[in-house]
Formats: sequence, structure tokens, C-alpha cells
Amino acid sequence: QVQLVESGGGLVQPGGSLRLSCVASGFLSSLYAMEWYRQAPGKQRELVASIASMIHNSNTNYADSVKGRFTVSRDNAKNTVYLQMNSLKPEDTAVFYCHRVGRPDVWGQGTQVTVSS
Repeated sequence: QVQLVESGGGLVQPGGSLRLSCVASGFLSSLYAMEWYRQAPGKQRELVASIASMIHNSNTNYADSVKGRFTVSRDNAKNTVYLQMNSLKPEDTAVFYCHRVGRPDVWGQGTQVTVSS
């Protein structure tokens, strides 16, 4: 069964860090571009970070709002994609989703990140 399972969310103070994990099953995530999205209450889902497939050198891209603070990476041995989030701000509060680019595309169930003092 093809699926993505995110974990690692939680409550963190402003300036803190979290690492989100996205474990893939049923396919090799290294063969696909993988993305992290987030959706804040009352807002549209937005693309935060992406990592290309290994064939495309796992190149990464980031939204301007997280550039320099977030890092996307993959561990192919664990079939897992990560999102390291540093210097978190209250405006980063959202549900974060992992997404496989492809046909069909695949979404995880999401993990809540709350940044608050």
C-alpha cells in the first residue's frame, strides 16, 4: 500500500526547532520529488519545501518565508524525508503535510506544528 506518514509535530516556543519526518511505504521515495506543504487555519495550503528525486540530484527549493530556516533532506536507507525547522515563528503554526509528486500524487495525513509561548 502506497502511503506517507508524517510525525514530529508538536508545541514549541518561538525560536525553537522541530524536525518533521515523512516515512514512505509501498514505493521508493528516492525516485520521486517530495514536497512539504503547510496549511494554517483559514488559509490555503502552501508549498514550503521540495526535494527532487535522486535522478535530479535531490535539488532543494524553499518558499521565501522559510528560506534559511528550514531544510529538507532525505534518508534513502530509511525511505524517509525530513523537514528540519529552526528559528520557528508563531506564523509557522500550521498542519504540515508530506506530498509525493507523481501520478497518482500521494498525501500524508498531516502533523500539527504550533509555535507559541
